[in-house]
Amino acid sequence: MASIFLSPLTVSLPGLKNPSPHKPINGVKLFTNAFPKPSSRRVDLVVSKASTTTHQSTARRTANHHPNLWDDDFIHSLPKAYSSPSYVERAETLIREVKEMFNGMSSHNSSAQERLSIVDNVERLGIDRHFQKEIKEALDYVYRYWNEDGIGSGIYADLNTTALALRILRLHRYQVSSGVLENFKGKDGQFLSSNSQSNQDVKIMLNLFRASLIAFPGEKVMEEAKVFATTYLKQAMTNIEDANLSQEIQFNLQYGWHTNMPRLEARNYIDIYEANTSWMKCTNKKILDLAKLDFNMVQSMQQQELQVLSRWLADSGLPQLDFARNRYVEYYFWAAGGCVEPKYFAYRIGCAKIAYLATVIDDIYDTYGTLGELKIFTNAIKRWDPSTIDHLPKYMKVVFMALYETVNEMVKEATKTQGRDTLDYARKVWEIFLDSHMQEAEWLAADYIPTFDEYLENAKITGGARIVILQPLLTLDALLPDNLLPEIDFPSRFNEISALTFRLSNDIKSFKAEAARGEKASCVECYMRDNLGSTEEEALDYLNSLNEKLFKELSLEYLKLDNIPTCSKDHVVSLSRGFHFFYIERDGFTISTKDTRDHIVKILVQPIIL
Repeated sequence: MASIFLSPLTVSLPGLKNPSPHKPINGVKLFTNAFPKPSSRRVDLVVSKASTTTHQSTARRTANHHPNLWDDDFIHSLPKAYSSPSYVERAETLIREVKEMFNGMSSHNSSAQERLSIVDNVERLGIDRHFQKEIKEALDYVYRYWNEDGIGSGIYADLNTTALALRILRLHRYQVSSGVLENFKGKDGQFLSSNSQSNQDVKIMLNLFRASLIAFPGEKVMEEAKVFATTYLKQAMTNIEDANLSQEIQFNLQYGWHTNMPRLEARNYIDIYEANTSWMKCTNKKILDLAKLDFNMVQSMQQQELQVLSRWLADSGLPQLDFARNRYVEYYFWAAGGCVEPKYFAYRIGCAKIAYLATVIDDIYDTYGTLGELKIFTNAIKRWDPSTIDHLPKYMKVVFMALYETVNEMVKEATKTQGRDTLDYARKVWEIFLDSHMQEAEWLAADYIPTFDEYLENAKITGGARIVILQPLLTLDALLPDNLLPEIDFPSRFNEISALTFRLSNDIKSFKAEAARGEKASCVECYMRDNLGSTEEEALDYLNSLNEKLFKELSLEYLKLDNIPTCSKDHVVSLSRGFHFFYIERDGFTISTKDTRDHIVKILVQPIIL
């Protein structure tokens, strides 16, 4: 077939998306009737609409995913308003002034509680990366006074300071025991001696709840603290008159820690602290000014990166595959939600590209591709030679070339930081990913439902955790030599837990939709098959409980002292937290028309008024 140029004015390809206008969100129009801007790249492709049931006499299943929400013209119109040098200079001034506040705590002999409070503030406001030295000095001071009784703002330990210290010190890998919380339980097992719901008591319970989220396996007192604090806070919310405190409680109860995105947390707490006059009296306003300015400056950087990603996608030809989910903005939001350092551009862009490609491949193997097509595509990827793909269906050629170019590009980025060629390693991981997808396709074709263990062993690979994490991780400025890489990648327990939780969260929220389009195997279905007579509710209870246990084990693997660079572990866990954030209410990647869209507008589109 002769090549053609894509033109929104003269060419209408079967399968090319033409989204309908969507109502504005907070005054922001997300897409229009216009096609994306034409690419200079030549594309040899015709793809039938996925909503049809046949393609050249071949029956195909369809998922009828909603189209991309983000018009190219809109993405390229984002102003990047806070990227000028004057804002950089203002931020540097504020950073110096906040550092002086940290340094002043030593000269004024500030208490442990005061030091913990300022560390807590800059972390929740998303500006802690500017103060790593100062934070370490503050926490070293606190740790010197930590003992088996806990710690206090004075000579006696108190629950509020102890809970705050337990959470912050543990997250910074200081060796602290949760057993100190036993000191604050009464004879009745309660953590408060009265039923008071004063603002101060509520804040104590909020800090206890936040500490309980960083639990390790077997820590009974942390589970008791979580149950007690959750019940207390839910009851207190019905009586609290302080709207800011109520908002803070609601956010923490809803998003927790393992299902929380740091960037959204920062945006939320900026609003809370700006309205909290009591906070403004005791903490310098410069922290808040820096948090707001920093948020806008990072957002401008993110808008520029989104435009880079948009151009890559238009050039790739992938948006023409009408059967596949086009979620590049959502995937960039995921990657950028916990990574804001400008130097990690390749990491964020790489995560979004790999996640996008993995999703397209998932849609091919789960719904659109025939078993014969899947076999030849799998073999083509293993050969890794563009000169041998003439026999592939045209839509698969587009996917092959996009994957081939992206993987090779990321290998080059990784060589800059790792000092070695990682292509063979990356190819092997993709081969394992496709083989596992092939296994699921063969099960589906044979109408076979595997056992729970059999399914999960395969599905933890198709869940995509390893694929999305590995190559971006190698672009960070943290050395992972061949002897160390397996301690964070396969076959490490760290990697295993991430993969299992990705799959469990996905299946818990998406199994009904997948079953409706003919995908019978899922954690829920396989559990009920293994446990005859069990209900769907019982299966979900089991899977949620399993996920909670795995989250505790992930905390332990993440925070234990080992040889893995902290930067690498931080980014893996950040991706994990972001992934599970998308699955709190639903599959927020597949169905991004609701809360996912609103979060993206708040984080990537709308700046904070200074």
